[in-house]
Amino acid sequence: MLRPARSPFAALAVLSTLCCSAVAAAQDTDVFPTLGRLVALEDGFADCVDSDAQIEVLASGFTWCEGPAWDAKANRLLFSEIPSNTVRVWEPRKAVRVFLDPAGYTGLTDYGKEPGSNGLLITADRQLLSCEHGDRRVSAMPLDEQGGKVTLADRFEGKRLNSPNDLCRRSDGTIYFTDPPYGMPGGLEGPNAELDFCGVYRLAPPDESGRGALSLVTKEMPRPNGIALSPDEKTLYVADSGAKHWMKFPVREDGSTGKGEMFFDASGEPGRGSADGLKVDVEGRVWATGPGGVWVFSPDGTPLGRIETGEHCSNVAFGGPDGRDLFITSDMYLCRIRTKTTGAAK
Repeated sequence: MLRPARSPFAALAVLSTLCCSAVAAAQDTDVFPTLGRLVALEDGFADCVDSDAQIEVLASGFTWCEGPAWDAKANRLLFSEIPSNTVRVWEPRKAVRVFLDPAGYTGLTDYGKEPGSNGLLITADRQLLSCEHGDRRVSAMPLDEQGGKVTLADRFEGKRLNSPNDLCRRSDGTIYFTDPPYGMPGGLEGPNAELDFCGVYRLAPPDESGRGALSLVTKEMPRPNGIALSPDEKTLYVADSGAKHWMKFPVREDGSTGKGEMFFDASGEPGRGSADGLKVDVEGRVWATGPGGVWVFSPDGTPLGRIETGEHCSNVAFGGPDGRDLFITSDMYLCRIRTKTTGAAK
């Protein structure tokens, strides 16, 4: 999602100036500053998080962070800081450091305010998949072997993509990703635009040529953003940050998709932020950043509750030693809250 203008009247503006020194001092302990609140909307929220669970600030001082991905083998979290064109890494009891630079743009000239990588995903075979704004592609890079990035998709019907935003992966290797214009200077009206729409795409597993076929899921969403699959891989959820709602699409056995329908419309909901990143837990509940914070929905679209940080929340990821920590990228903050569930397999 496009980084929003920061309000000088944000509820947590004072904390943002304090957390940098507090977190730096706390890196060699397990004690972190906390913020925000939990809002229960249905009884089922108690099955998701404890009522006294704390939203911990693991690090702060970022310009706009996004795309968290848990690396279970290395016990670390990777996340994008889009404006600085870097991927950063958080590890327990260590200071946050730069992991990859450049992360989403390798050109020689300036490429606007959002050049870096956005959504990240680590596959079972230890490939880091990245949605790259500036290089306008979805890429793969080995984490444990020598080798640079490989482009998985950068064009549709011969035209360059806008700025791939987020992605998810089916067990057979099919990748679904969104392509709004947030990272492209001038957006769809700018000089670099080649497509006249924002698409949701399906990238089939590689064939004998080593490349997978790219097909369009939909181009009817104004600003498709976060994306995730249900545990049974029969439903694809897509956030629309332009319309402030979430759609769901049936997924056929071959990976193709049917007509989408509304999952939840938050266009009338108060609070900072829009429909952005999301993940699904093993019970099929959807954990989605939206107006006011992180929304938790039952599989039928009933809102169960919210995790409110007081700032725009861009994305989430399940992780930690037992998979029950929910990491939240929230504007200048990297946060964590303990949950009662784990994420669905990627």
